[in-house]
Amino acid sequence: MKLNPYLFFNGNCEEAMNFYKSCLGGEFDSINYFKDGPNEIGGKKITPELHGKVMHLTWRFGENVVMASDRPESSSSESNISLSISMSDPNKMEIIFNRMAVDGHVTMPMNDTFWGARFGMFTDKYGINWMFNCQIEGEEG
Repeated sequence: MKLNPYLFFNGNCEEAMNFYKSCLGGEFDSINYFKDGPNEIGGKKITPELHGKVMHLTWRFGENVVMASDRPESSSSESNISLSISMSDPNKMEIIFNRMAVDGHVTMPMNDTFWGARFGMFTDKYGINWMFNCQIEGEEG
């Protein structure tokens, strides 16, 4: 099991992450845009304004992994960080996800994704945002 920070931005994710990369080095493992994904995420339609925005970015520098995204909706009241758990066993991940989500708010139920992973998100009963991801064998995200 591995814990990674996940940063959220209000439309300037790519600019911010390029700045961090210029300061700290490293490389982007992946960068996916909303236009490349489904037309709806978590019950919300993806608007044309989001098409060029970052849906998911993975940046590695040294032994660190930071992931990031632009929010589908601008907000200053929500936290702009989530804790992202990467696991290799989807069954164990689902058990932990369900246990931790009790009395919280599931924003994206555990499901298979277009990027080749099993993935889910929730805000726990303490207000902490969590993302769970299990890469499916042979796929990269």
